[in-house]
Amino acid sequence: MTDTFFTADTDAGPIAGHVSGTGPALLLLHGGPAITDYMELLGPEVAGWRGIHYQQRCLSPSATSGPFTVERHVADAVAVLDALGVDRAVVAGHSWGGNLALQLAVAHPDRVAALLIIDAPGATGDGGLAELGQELQDRLLPDAVPRFEELTRRMAEADPAGPADAADTDMLASLTLLWPGYFAQPATAPAIPPGMRASVAGYVGTFVSMSEHLADGSLAGALGQLRMPAIFLLGAQSPMPVSQGEQAAALLPGSEVVIVPAAGHLPWHEQPGCVAAALSRIRDLAGDLEPAG
Repeated sequence: MTDTFFTADTDAGPIAGHVSGTGPALLLLHGGPAITDYMELLGPEVAGWRGIHYQQRCLSPSATSGPFTVERHVADAVAVLDALGVDRAVVAGHSWGGNLALQLAVAHPDRVAALLIIDAPGATGDGGLAELGQELQDRLLPDAVPRFEELTRRMAEADPAGPADAADTDMLASLTLLWPGYFAQPATAPAIPPGMRASVAGYVGTFVSMSEHLADGSLAGALGQLRMPAIFLLGAQSPMPVSQGEQAAALLPGSEVVIVPAAGHLPWHEQPGCVAAALSRIRDLAGDLEPAG
Protein backbone atom coordinates (compact mmCIF):
# COMPACT_ATOMS: atom_id res chain seq x y z
CA MET A 1 0.00 0.00 0.00
CA THR A 2 1.28 3.44 -0.93
CA ASP A 3 2.20 5.77 1.90
CA THR A 4 0.75 9.26 2.02
CA PHE A 5 3.25 11.91 3.05
CA PHE A 6 2.30 15.04 4.98
CA THR A 7 3.77 18.12 6.59
CA ALA A 8 2.21 19.68 9.69
CA ASP A 9 2.94 23.38 10.04
CA THR A 10 3.73 24.72 13.52
CA ASP A 11 4.88 28.10 14.76
CA ALA A 12 8.29 26.50 15.37
CA GLY A 13 8.77 24.88 11.98
CA PRO A 14 7.36 21.89 10.07
CA ILE A 15 6.83 18.34 11.26
CA ALA A 16 6.97 15.76 8.47
CA GLY A 17 5.65 12.24 8.36
CA HIS A 18 3.61 9.69 6.49
CA VAL A 19 0.44 7.64 6.86
CA SER A 20 0.12 3.99 5.92
CA GLY A 21 -2.62 1.40 6.15
CA THR A 22 -6.34 1.70 6.80
CA GLY A 23 -8.45 1.44 9.92
CA PRO A 24 -8.66 3.41 13.16
CA ALA A 25 -6.06 6.14 13.58
CA LEU A 26 -2.91 4.98 15.38
CA LEU A 27 -0.38 7.70 16.23
CA LEU A 28 3.08 6.13 16.55
CA LEU A 29 5.63 7.95 18.70
CA HIS A 30 9.23 6.81 18.35
CA GLY A 31 11.77 6.72 21.13
CA GLY A 32 15.20 8.17 21.50
CA PRO A 33 14.85 10.97 22.01
CA ALA A 34 16.37 12.77 19.05
CA ILE A 35 16.94 9.88 16.68
CA THR A 36 15.42 8.81 13.38
CA ASP A 37 11.83 7.56 13.43
CA TYR A 38 12.15 3.75 13.49
CA MET A 39 8.53 2.76 14.03
CA GLU A 40 8.46 1.06 10.64
CA LEU A 41 10.16 -1.77 12.53
CA LEU A 42 6.71 -2.65 13.89
CA GLY A 43 5.77 -3.88 10.41
CA PRO A 44 2.78 -6.27 10.48
CA GLU A 45 2.18 -5.57 14.18
CA VAL A 46 0.10 -2.54 13.13
CA ALA A 47 -1.86 -4.17 10.29
CA GLY A 48 -5.51 -3.07 10.34
CA TRP A 49 -4.67 0.40 11.59
CA ARG A 50 -4.12 3.73 9.92
CA GLY A 51 -0.56 4.20 11.14
CA ILE A 52 0.56 7.82 11.54
CA HIS A 53 4.35 8.10 11.59
CA TYR A 54 6.36 11.27 11.94
CA GLN A 55 9.90 12.40 12.50
CA GLN A 56 10.07 14.19 15.81
CA ARG A 57 11.59 17.63 15.99
CA CYS A 58 15.42 17.78 15.71
CA LEU A 59 16.04 15.89 12.45
CA SER A 60 15.05 16.71 8.87
CA PRO A 61 12.66 16.63 7.11
CA SER A 62 11.07 17.94 10.32
CA ALA A 63 12.28 21.14 11.98
CA THR A 64 15.84 20.86 13.26
CA SER A 65 15.48 23.78 15.68
CA GLY A 66 13.99 23.83 19.18
CA PRO A 67 12.71 24.35 21.66
CA PHE A 68 13.25 20.69 22.52
CA THR A 69 10.84 20.52 25.43
CA VAL A 70 8.07 18.15 26.44
CA GLU A 71 5.56 20.93 25.81
CA ARG A 72 6.86 21.51 22.28
CA HIS A 73 6.83 17.79 21.47
CA VAL A 74 3.24 17.56 22.71
CA ALA A 75 2.27 20.54 20.56
CA ASP A 76 3.94 18.90 17.56
CA ALA A 77 1.91 15.71 18.07
CA VAL A 78 -1.32 17.71 18.21
CA ALA A 79 -0.29 19.58 15.05
CA VAL A 80 0.15 16.24 13.28
CA LEU A 81 -3.35 15.12 14.27
CA ASP A 82 -4.76 18.49 13.20
CA ALA A 83 -3.01 18.37 9.83
CA LEU A 84 -4.55 14.98 9.14
CA GLY A 85 -8.01 15.90 10.42
CA VAL A 86 -7.86 13.26 13.17
CA ASP A 87 -9.97 14.18 16.19
CA ARG A 88 -8.98 11.20 18.36
CA ALA A 89 -6.35 8.52 17.92
CA VAL A 90 -5.02 5.52 19.74
CA VAL A 91 -1.48 6.56 20.70
CA ALA A 92 1.32 4.01 20.80
CA GLY A 93 4.63 5.23 22.17
CA HIS A 94 7.86 3.30 22.52
CA SER A 95 10.56 4.17 25.06
CA TRP A 96 10.76 8.01 25.29
CA GLY A 97 7.77 7.98 22.93
CA GLY A 98 5.78 6.27 25.67
CA ASN A 99 6.58 9.12 28.02
CA LEU A 100 5.51 11.55 25.30
CA ALA A 101 2.27 9.59 24.81
CA LEU A 102 1.45 9.99 28.51
CA GLN A 103 2.23 13.71 28.38
CA LEU A 104 0.00 14.07 25.33
CA ALA A 105 -2.85 12.27 27.11
CA VAL A 106 -2.48 14.49 30.18
CA ALA A 107 -2.44 17.72 28.15
CA HIS A 108 -5.09 16.73 25.59
CA PRO A 109 -7.17 13.80 26.88
CA ASP A 110 -9.87 14.56 24.31
CA ARG A 111 -7.45 13.69 21.49
CA VAL A 112 -6.39 10.29 22.88
CA ALA A 113 -8.77 7.35 22.52
CA ALA A 114 -6.44 4.85 24.20
CA LEU A 115 -2.78 4.36 25.07
CA LEU A 116 -0.26 1.64 24.30
CA ILE A 117 2.92 2.32 26.27
CA ILE A 118 5.76 0.08 25.09
CA ASP A 119 8.67 -0.32 27.51
CA ALA A 120 8.84 3.35 28.42
CA PRO A 121 10.52 5.16 31.32
CA GLY A 122 8.47 5.34 34.49
CA ALA A 123 6.66 8.39 35.83
CA THR A 124 8.38 8.81 39.19
CA GLY A 125 11.92 9.48 40.34
CA ASP A 126 14.22 9.46 37.33
CA GLY A 127 11.95 7.05 35.48
CA GLY A 128 14.57 4.32 35.65
CA LEU A 129 16.86 6.17 33.25
CA ALA A 130 20.00 5.81 35.36
CA GLU A 131 19.44 2.08 35.76
CA LEU A 132 18.76 1.79 32.03
CA GLY A 133 22.03 3.52 31.19
CA GLN A 134 24.05 1.35 33.55
CA GLU A 135 22.42 -1.86 32.33
CA LEU A 136 23.17 -0.96 28.71
CA GLN A 137 26.82 -0.42 29.58
CA ASP A 138 26.89 -3.73 31.45
CA ARG A 139 25.50 -5.45 28.35
CA LEU A 140 28.13 -4.05 25.97
CA LEU A 141 29.74 -6.76 23.87
CA PRO A 142 33.36 -7.21 24.96
CA ASP A 143 34.92 -5.86 21.76
CA ALA A 144 32.71 -2.73 22.00
CA VAL A 145 33.90 -1.64 25.46
CA PRO A 146 37.14 0.17 24.49
CA ARG A 147 35.46 2.12 21.70
CA PHE A 148 32.50 3.05 23.94
CA GLU A 149 34.83 4.31 26.65
CA GLU A 150 36.72 6.38 24.10
CA LEU A 151 33.50 7.92 22.79
CA THR A 152 32.27 8.62 26.31
CA ARG A 153 35.46 10.49 27.15
CA ARG A 154 35.38 12.45 23.91
CA MET A 155 31.75 13.49 24.34
CA ALA A 156 32.37 14.52 27.95
CA GLU A 157 35.34 16.66 26.94
CA ALA A 158 33.76 18.14 23.81
CA ASP A 159 33.44 21.89 23.51
CA PRO A 160 29.70 22.74 23.56
CA ALA A 161 30.45 25.37 20.93
CA GLY A 162 32.22 22.83 18.73
CA PRO A 163 30.94 21.35 15.45
CA ALA A 164 27.47 19.88 15.85
CA ASP A 165 28.07 17.31 13.12
CA ALA A 166 31.00 15.80 15.01
CA ALA A 167 28.98 15.55 18.22
CA ASP A 168 26.04 13.98 16.39
CA THR A 169 28.36 11.45 14.76
CA ASP A 170 29.80 10.45 18.13
CA MET A 171 26.30 10.13 19.64
CA LEU A 172 25.24 7.81 16.82
CA ALA A 173 28.43 5.76 17.16
CA SER A 174 27.76 5.37 20.89
CA LEU A 175 24.15 4.34 20.26
CA THR A 176 25.30 1.79 17.70
CA LEU A 177 27.56 0.15 20.29
CA LEU A 178 24.79 0.14 22.90
CA TRP A 179 22.11 -1.11 20.49
CA PRO A 180 22.57 -4.87 21.10
CA GLY A 181 21.97 -4.33 24.81
CA TYR A 182 18.39 -3.31 24.15
CA PHE A 183 17.62 -6.92 23.26
CA ALA A 184 17.20 -9.95 25.49
CA GLN A 185 20.18 -11.67 23.85
CA PRO A 186 22.74 -8.99 22.89
CA ALA A 187 25.07 -11.45 21.16
CA THR A 188 22.40 -12.28 18.56
CA ALA A 189 20.71 -8.86 18.37
CA PRO A 190 19.92 -7.34 14.98
CA ALA A 191 21.99 -4.44 13.69
CA ILE A 192 20.82 -0.90 14.29
CA PRO A 193 18.44 0.16 11.48
CA PRO A 194 20.27 1.53 8.44
CA GLY A 195 20.20 5.28 7.92
CA MET A 196 19.82 6.06 11.62
CA ARG A 197 20.72 9.63 12.59
CA ALA A 198 21.00 11.44 15.91
CA SER A 199 20.96 14.99 17.27
CA VAL A 200 22.85 15.91 20.42
CA ALA A 201 20.99 19.22 20.72
CA GLY A 202 17.63 17.49 20.44
CA TYR A 203 18.65 14.78 22.88
CA VAL A 204 19.98 17.11 25.56
CA GLY A 205 17.02 19.49 25.39
CA THR A 206 14.38 16.75 25.41
CA PHE A 207 16.13 14.70 28.09
CA VAL A 208 16.45 17.70 30.40
CA SER A 209 12.79 18.65 29.94
CA MET A 210 11.59 15.07 30.46
CA SER A 211 13.72 14.77 33.60
CA GLU A 212 12.30 18.00 34.99
CA HIS A 213 8.76 16.72 34.56
CA LEU A 214 9.68 13.48 36.32
CA ALA A 215 11.47 15.23 39.16
CA ASP A 216 8.72 17.73 39.94
CA GLY A 217 6.04 15.03 39.99
CA SER A 218 3.83 16.82 37.48
CA LEU A 219 3.41 13.79 35.23
CA ALA A 220 2.82 11.28 38.02
CA GLY A 221 0.37 13.61 39.70
CA ALA A 222 -1.74 13.99 36.57
CA LEU A 223 -1.96 10.36 35.46
CA GLY A 224 -4.69 9.54 37.97
CA GLN A 225 -7.05 11.87 36.10
CA LEU A 226 -6.86 9.88 32.86
CA ARG A 227 -9.81 7.68 31.99
CA MET A 228 -8.91 6.24 28.58
CA PRO A 229 -7.90 2.57 28.26
CA ALA A 230 -4.16 1.99 28.62
CA ILE A 231 -1.91 -1.04 28.20
CA PHE A 232 1.70 -1.11 29.34
CA LEU A 233 3.67 -3.64 27.28
CA LEU A 234 6.96 -4.45 29.02
CA GLY A 235 9.89 -6.64 27.99
CA ALA A 236 10.76 -9.05 30.80
CA GLN A 237 14.48 -8.85 29.91
CA SER A 238 14.61 -5.22 28.90
CA PRO A 239 17.38 -2.96 30.24
CA MET A 240 14.51 -0.70 31.30
CA PRO A 241 13.36 -1.98 34.72
CA VAL A 242 9.98 -3.69 34.51
CA SER A 243 9.12 -2.11 37.85
CA GLN A 244 9.08 1.34 36.22
CA GLY A 245 6.30 0.39 33.83
CA GLU A 246 4.39 -1.36 36.58
CA GLN A 247 4.60 1.68 38.85
CA ALA A 248 3.47 4.03 36.08
CA ALA A 249 0.57 1.74 35.18
CA ALA A 250 -0.56 1.72 38.81
CA LEU A 251 -1.13 5.47 38.56
CA LEU A 252 -3.64 5.09 35.70
CA PRO A 253 -7.07 3.84 36.78
CA GLY A 254 -7.96 0.61 35.04
CA SER A 255 -4.74 0.24 33.06
CA GLU A 256 -3.37 -3.19 32.20
CA VAL A 257 0.19 -4.51 32.31
CA VAL A 258 1.49 -7.16 29.93
CA ILE A 259 4.98 -8.49 30.61
CA VAL A 260 6.42 -10.13 27.51
CA PRO A 261 8.63 -13.10 28.41
CA ALA A 262 12.14 -13.47 26.96
CA ALA A 263 11.86 -10.03 25.35
CA GLY A 264 13.92 -6.86 25.56
CA HIS A 265 13.27 -3.18 24.98
CA LEU A 266 11.79 -3.81 21.53
CA PRO A 267 9.61 -6.74 22.65
CA TRP A 268 8.03 -7.36 19.26
CA HIS A 269 11.43 -8.47 17.93
CA GLU A 270 11.78 -11.47 20.25
CA GLN A 271 8.04 -12.10 20.57
CA PRO A 272 6.34 -11.23 17.26
CA GLY A 273 2.66 -10.52 17.63
CA CYS A 274 2.83 -9.02 21.13
CA VAL A 275 2.11 -5.48 19.91
CA ALA A 276 -0.65 -6.70 17.59
CA ALA A 277 -2.24 -8.57 20.49
CA ALA A 278 -2.08 -5.49 22.70
CA LEU A 279 -3.67 -3.36 19.99
CA SER A 280 -6.41 -5.97 19.56
CA ARG A 281 -7.08 -5.76 23.28
CA ILE A 282 -7.24 -1.97 23.01
CA ARG A 283 -9.91 -2.30 20.32
CA ASP A 284 -11.95 -4.35 22.78
CA LEU A 285 -11.42 -1.87 25.60
CA ALA A 286 -12.02 1.32 23.61
CA GLY A 287 -15.05 -0.03 21.85
CA ASP A 288 -15.93 3.03 19.75
CA LEU A 289 -12.94 3.40 17.44
CA GLU A 290 -13.97 4.65 14.04
CA PRO A 291 -12.04 4.00 10.83
CA ALA A 292 -9.98 7.04 9.89
CA GLY A 293 -9.20 8.25 6.41
